[in-house]
Amino acid sequence: MTNGSAGAAAAAAAIAQATKASGAIVRIEPTDFMTIMSRTDKPLVVMAQGGLVAKNHQYLTSYKGLVFFTKSHNPLQFSSKAEIVVAKKIWIPT
Repeated sequence: MTNGSAGAAAAAAAIAQATKASGAIVRIEPTDFMTIMSRTDKPLVVMAQGGLVAKNHQYLTSYKGLVFFTKSHNPLQFSSKAEIVVAKKIWIPT
């Protein structure tokens, strides 16, 4: 195995391990994310800003054992009952 293919295999293994550790992450549209938020009395939302050229707002929440992720060009507005955790970065395995 060459150094390049060994590095690619190691990267693939790291991504697979990260996916196992994080469980299922469901990517949804911002409107669907807000629908899920409305079904929860006191939702917990992790938010961060991302994007290199065009900035975006990223959000994670859990609902019924799944983690939901969305990205939006504009900030989403949550009810006062939502608990917001601001993260430096959100990384989602691809």
